[in-house]
Amino acid sequence: MRSFKILSDINTKKSFLLLIISCLIVEFAIAQNPLIRDQFTADPTARVINGKIYVFPSHDIRCETTQGRPDWFCMEDYHVFSSSNMTDWEDHGMILSQYQVPWADQESFSMWAPDGIERDGKFYFYFPSKAKSRDDSTADPKVNGSSFRIGVAVADTPEGPYRPESNPIDHVHGIDPNVFIDHDGQAYLYWSQHHFFGAKLNSNMLELDSEVITLKDFPDEGLKEGPFVFERNGIYYMTYPHVANKTERIEYATADNPLGPFEFQGVIMDESPVGCWTNHQSIVQYEGQWFLFYHHNDYSPEFDKNRSIRADSLFFDAHGKIQKVIPTLRGIGLTKAHAQVQLDRYSDSSEEGFQIEFLDKSNPFLGWKSVLSQPEAWVRYNQVDFEHGELNKAMIKMKAKDISGVLELRIGDLNGQLLSVLTLADSEDWIEKLTDLNSQVSGCHDLFLVFKGDGVLEVDWVSFN
Repeated sequence: MRSFKILSDINTKKSFLLLIISCLIVEFAIAQNPLIRDQFTADPTARVINGKIYVFPSHDIRCETTQGRPDWFCMEDYHVFSSSNMTDWEDHGMILSQYQVPWADQESFSMWAPDGIERDGKFYFYFPSKAKSRDDSTADPKVNGSSFRIGVAVADTPEGPYRPESNPIDHVHGIDPNVFIDHDGQAYLYWSQHHFFGAKLNSNMLELDSEVITLKDFPDEGLKEGPFVFERNGIYYMTYPHVANKTERIEYATADNPLGPFEFQGVIMDESPVGCWTNHQSIVQYEGQWFLFYHHNDYSPEFDKNRSIRADSLFFDAHGKIQKVIPTLRGIGLTKAHAQVQLDRYSDSSEEGFQIEFLDKSNPFLGWKSVLSQPEAWVRYNQVDFEHGELNKAMIKMKAKDISGVLELRIGDLNGQLLSVLTLADSEDWIEKLTDLNSQVSGCHDLFLVFKGDGVLEVDWVSFN
């Protein structure tokens, strides 16, 4: 539990620039990390397609003793997710599995970080996997004859179904494919295997149209992987995870050409404060705002090979430099007051007397609860949208032990407008407690819950109606 508290304290006591934007500008509903709540997801590539955000991640599972490599990364298939508001995500189901790929080793469970992109009304899904047999005669010695190859599957819609090509892409040995299409229509494929590699793609998006180039001026020391390239204002940004110390942080370099040479610029996101060994990123602009998609082991704090995707806002300075992103639990956008406000995805809290815990450790996908255990303990949840002021009651799902005192609901700040005072009583089981609001409130406000009493108060969610 201490690891979650450290992460939350570090990550959420920073300014949330996007959340300061007015309700009239931001149209998002409930945005909390992690994004996908019913399965493990990692290595997210986000794309804007037909006005929606699509995310093509990998799919972590726990390997059985007869599958893959136990206690290691284990993936056998892919799903694709979409959202029209970056908060409510639809799972379009499994789009490809290792058992459908003719050339892939169906016992390797190595369907690692993918990419998906649209070209001329077709959708191309790029994925790595270990091949059934290693062709050392064609393996590039610069990548040590990697048994990982990169394949392509094609669909007529982003949701699939995807049809895998019979063979992997010639002359490509490695992992973490990324495709970038420049303004002139030229497509490029990037991948990693000890180094970063790049090449032009043929217009059919299925084969290379140039020699493979080893991209230069990246760190020689420490693992680097997961290249993702995007362009902004004529600058080409190469982003990637790199183990500069003991775990991966996300760095970036820039160039004036898609194939470099690239110049190191800095760190986008620091190493995980709780030791999650990997991270993997993509960066996308949606409705005028840039976002960083990445992953963390939220639902699996004891096993960092099961990860969950997240998203946070990303900003550039006046010179085009990426400002460092501080990962948050609260996430992006507004939360409608009539929804269940999950306070465990909080923005700030008291230094003492507040923590979050799983509702059920045996089933982490049930989520978390907020625990207030000292007098004057409090939790803050940024930007709740009360809309036009029709709401006059609050419902709190809670459980209390050896309790006395009251729970205050306030907006604005710790001493802000008092919405309600709820007298607390012991309850061994979860109850939903209804309380009247002192006055109706409209617009967007930060919500505070302040515990003024003794005992232990557990809160699952708050909703207004």
